[in-house]
Amino acid sequence: MGNLISNEMLKSIPNLYETQDLEDPLCHIKLFTPDANFTWYVIEVSIDENLCYGYVKGLENELGYFSLDEIADIRGSLGLPVEIDNSFKPTPLSTIKKEVA
Repeated sequence: MGNLISNEMLKSIPNLYETQDLEDPLCHIKLFTPDANFTWYVIEVSIDENLCYGYVKGLENELGYFSLDEIADIRGSLGLPVEIDNSFKPTPLSTIKKEVA
């Protein structure tokens, strides 16, 4: 999973499709661009595929799949890489949606 998410953090995230029947799953990790307006909230992960499912706040706010390899290559307008918010605590998706609306 590269440098974005530690192995210890990965153990706390459900595998892909494990939360698909939950009405309000938890967002476990927050990734963001410090010099652009994009944020990724990780709900599920596939370690084998380096793929996540979660909520993305960007040009549009939407649920979807995203590659951690691709996110690791993203740079904002000042050339800064994507960072993990180490102060973020697991939060219900409904709360995240209200905060970013």
